[in-house]
Amino acid sequence: MLLQDGKIYIGTSRKPDDTNNKGEYLDLRYGNRHGLVTGATGTGKTVTLQVLAEGFSDAGVPVFCADVKGDLSGISQMGEAKDFLAKRAEQIGLDPYGFEEFPVIFWDLYGEKGHRVRTTIAEMGPLLLARLMNASEAQEGVLNIAFKLADQGGLALLDLKDLQALLNYMAENAQEISAQYGLVSKASVGSLQRALLVLEQQGAAHFFGEPALKISDMMRVTNDGRGAISVLAADKLMMNPRLYATFLLWLLSELFEELPEVGDPEKPRLVFFFDEAHLLFNDAPPVLIQRVEQVVRLIRSKGVGVYFVTQNPMDVPETVLAQLGNRVQHALRAYTPREQRAVKTAAETFRPNPTFDCATAITALGTGEALVSMLEEKGVPSMVERTLIRPPSSRLGPITDQERQKVMQMSPVANQYDVDEDRESAYEILMARAAKTAQPEPAPQQSAPQPGQDNGTAGGRWTLPGFGDKPADDEREQPRPRSGYQRETVVEAAMKSVARSVASSVGRALVRGILGSLKR
Repeated sequence: MLLQDGKIYIGTSRKPDDTNNKGEYLDLRYGNRHGLVTGATGTGKTVTLQVLAEGFSDAGVPVFCADVKGDLSGISQMGEAKDFLAKRAEQIGLDPYGFEEFPVIFWDLYGEKGHRVRTTIAEMGPLLLARLMNASEAQEGVLNIAFKLADQGGLALLDLKDLQALLNYMAENAQEISAQYGLVSKASVGSLQRALLVLEQQGAAHFFGEPALKISDMMRVTNDGRGAISVLAADKLMMNPRLYATFLLWLLSELFEELPEVGDPEKPRLVFFFDEAHLLFNDAPPVLIQRVEQVVRLIRSKGVGVYFVTQNPMDVPETVLAQLGNRVQHALRAYTPREQRAVKTAAETFRPNPTFDCATAITALGTGEALVSMLEEKGVPSMVERTLIRPPSSRLGPITDQERQKVMQMSPVANQYDVDEDRESAYEILMARAAKTAQPEPAPQQSAPQPGQDNGTAGGRWTLPGFGDKPADDEREQPRPRSGYQRETVVEAAMKSVARSVASSVGRALVRGILGSLKR
């Protein structure tokens, strides 16, 4: 009974007089219109996420979700009969209430509780990388220049050591790079290098490298037509919340960039659950929030539904909140002024129900109970209903290590991502060039270079050592033939003296003007 007429069964609405109760459903046609699941700790958000994931999987829709506390791993095992689950099934009229296991692929950035998840530095891009490193505006500019240099030089940026090697190169050639691309200060480069060291100590080195994750491996459908549920082990990852948020935003961006336009399909191509969503927006710069808003708004046409799971609806910016049509609100507590505002905000986002006061109901909801409003015909939100969430068909709670290993061994991506690859990239190329440069050069010949020969200066144009950036023959400045030392004439000496005097006068005037403005 998970599915009925193309709709996912969520639970049964609870009327004050216990009459005319009706089922609450999520229409698969509007599953890509995004959603929001909120509520205080311990009110049942994780169970609601599990119930929705089961329904999407049975409908043949792949699911991605982060397992922050380890509880979601039970979705890979058949449920077990328990008194409180049977009681809830009886309350909502769920008959028969059966149990089943679901196809699950476990993932883990650290490779401990799932298959390794990696991406490359190049795929992450300078914007998200700057967010991950908490870089300033000047440091983000240096990162953009680094990516530009890598593109021009054909250097693959795969892992942290590649970026570290490129930053070292930029520090050594800061003056020449600044002349062509803008200021690259050694202080900014040094700050980025220290930030990379911090990331490495936090375990980010596990995330960058190859083989990189293929989006298609997260969008699998089993032979019996069920969508695979990708579960990211995030209990250890949550110790570095910035890495967690950046990774999920990168994944969302990759989906947006790789998937083709499909409009509004009969059911989503993928559903993405973003647990602990407040971590994405904490201290995020405006440009990043704009990026999230853009992706959320446009990824719907790719057939992807994004569901934010968080404790407080005020954790999500209004511009993003406006895009979330399917909503499940668990209980909120209102002990402080901020919590009271959150209750009011949550109540005002629902289509009112004249039979009860929404704000009062939010503070009185029990565990496993929620206010539910889903999109109906023509994408119109349904009237909010006080709903008892159905019990899940899979196991509640975490699984054992032996059960996890068994699931991983039977995974369709077993051994595909578990071994590191380290092909030639920026680090190896730059190190090889540096070693070659350090070798002693043969003594220069006394004869003058002939026209058309490379005199080692590349025509006065700055080149990138080791990047294969050599000027064409017609771009090289023709060397002047040596004619020996020539003494200056009196007129030439006088002209140079006048020029030096004028330059000194102008320089002193500029310095005085600058210092004068600083003193005001």
